[in-house]
Amino acid sequence: MHNTQWEKTSHSVADPLFRASRVHPAASNGATMDIDKIIEKAGGADEIAALAGVGLEAVRKWRQSRMVPTKHWPALLRVPGIALQDLTADLTAPQPPQEQAQQEQERETDVSNPCPPGANAALVLADGTVLWGRGFGAHTDGAVGELCFSTGMTGYQETLTDPSFAGQIVTFTFPHIGNVGTNADDNEAPKMAALGAVVKEDITAPASWRSHDPLAAWLKQHNRAGISGVDTRAITRTLRDNGPQTAILAFPENGRIDTDSLLNRARQWPGLEGMDLAKEVTQPKRVWTQGVWETTRPARTENRRRVVAMDYGAKDNILRCLVTAGCDVTVLPATATAEEILELKPEGVFLSNGPGDPAATGTYAVPAIRTVLDANVPVFGICLGHQLLAQALGGKTYKLERGHRGANQPVKDIETGRVEITSQNHGFAVDEKSLPTDVKVTHVSLFDGSNEGIASTTKDAFSVQYHPEASPGPSDSFYLFERFVAVMDRRAKAGA
Repeated sequence: MHNTQWEKTSHSVADPLFRASRVHPAASNGATMDIDKIIEKAGGADEIAALAGVGLEAVRKWRQSRMVPTKHWPALLRVPGIALQDLTADLTAPQPPQEQAQQEQERETDVSNPCPPGANAALVLADGTVLWGRGFGAHTDGAVGELCFSTGMTGYQETLTDPSFAGQIVTFTFPHIGNVGTNADDNEAPKMAALGAVVKEDITAPASWRSHDPLAAWLKQHNRAGISGVDTRAITRTLRDNGPQTAILAFPENGRIDTDSLLNRARQWPGLEGMDLAKEVTQPKRVWTQGVWETTRPARTENRRRVVAMDYGAKDNILRCLVTAGCDVTVLPATATAEEILELKPEGVFLSNGPGDPAATGTYAVPAIRTVLDANVPVFGICLGHQLLAQALGGKTYKLERGHRGANQPVKDIETGRVEITSQNHGFAVDEKSLPTDVKVTHVSLFDGSNEGIASTTKDAFSVQYHPEASPGPSDSFYLFERFVAVMDRRAKAGA
């Protein structure tokens, strides 16, 4: 059984795009079931989500994979009319000899000789789709995470090192990835955060005077894998039409790829909803002094302001922008308490970007932010920091049906009417309907109308969902850093 939308007429080594197929249901070791019937018996998607203690995004993934993770079975078995046999297929039931022989042959093909000629890596989606390709970078028996796509034409190294991509496998829509190599200056964090890279064309030799290492060698240094020769356009359409997909990227050293095992591992991954990844990417306390390149913008040298930056996965260029705007920056880890923050007597507190579910990170971050707000300290947030500030002010967040990732996202400033071309990377958003009356909406996405900025009307606190430091405009949004400093200047002048 093949996914005809992704079917290719050839999968020889000369064909840059390998055939995409689906793992045969009988070849999967995972349980099969009528998930729609289970959801109906439980009273619908909202009821089954509440019963299992998950979000609607998790229920969508159950529909997609046609199974409920075993950890949720006890809760569902309490529903009248749902029995164990509803949650798992009868694997011992006899099958017609001809069908059994066919399934055994397909299983043997999948496991014993799965790779088309010239392929040595695979990307397996939880819906059963298998994409064959050529691996590069470090070998891996399987990195599982949320598959997403990024539309940036440049900046692949910055994307892969952006801590906000933790837990994700990045598909690049631009075909020429790796053509300028890599260098130490373009990292956004010390380690590569993304789990892997998916590209269409094979990586070529670097063609840039700034390059230190080819992309494949750089990936190997970071113990991450990539896969080339796959139909990235088809992946992008699937993610656009169906939302986030769980996937696993395998580039094993021995060349043996068991698609059944990979599919089961992909289906067992719980997803980003409810996952706190800020603790995994945050760094220890440090002082940051480097500004942006002087050729692009000179740094303010007088009347500098003391700022504590909360590191939930901060990009280095955000810290550079704060320094250039006139801040002396001390960076604290994500788990720092309000007492540790206020001990430094900051004139302002910055809330950084980061990965994972803001509701999960908020369990420890939001109480600290609320105490800072109660202490009447100005606050500025970006991305995850925006979502955490919204929670601290009384709002809620939710998982987007389709995340925003790329360097061409139009955002409207409601007050001025100005449209900024922004860079974004987020799968969650602020629920505007949940915001209290003393919080106003300042920015909105022109793609889907979702929230892109808020400001408190009673406190000096504001935030945006997008990344002003990424400079896709190229400097449409630097005013936000200057606005933060202006708030601190005004308060210093007033003796606050």
